[in-house]
Amino acid sequence: MKYVNQFLIILGFSFVGELIHAALPLPVPASVYGLVLLFVCLQAGIVKLNQVEQAADFFLQIMPVLFISASVSLMNIISDILGSLAAIVIITAVSTFVVMGVTGKTAQFMIERKERKERKEARKHGLQ
Repeated sequence: MKYVNQFLIILGFSFVGELIHAALPLPVPASVYGLVLLFVCLQAGIVKLNQVEQAADFFLQIMPVLFISASVSLMNIISDILGSLAAIVIITAVSTFVVMGVTGKTAQFMIERKERKERKEARKHGLQ
């Protein structure tokens, strides 16, 4: 029963994401709205991690299965894609490196910020 309750909580956030998507004329997928809303509620403590953790772990475990239908559809239109294959590969490569760079710089910034805060706290308490 615990899994059903956790699934229903996640499903509820997905439904609210669908409502937001229908109300806002932005090119953002409904699932992104639902995930952001769930993240905000987790951060705010409105939803506790243990209320969704096991169902979310299950979804992560079966995620590869969810891509089978997309892969089959891709195989059906491969002849249409071959003409644009070079552009697709270039765009994928460039965007991958951009995401890796931005993620690395963001992580580096966050680590340095944490270290500065810890050094400041240590000086404040006379520990250094």
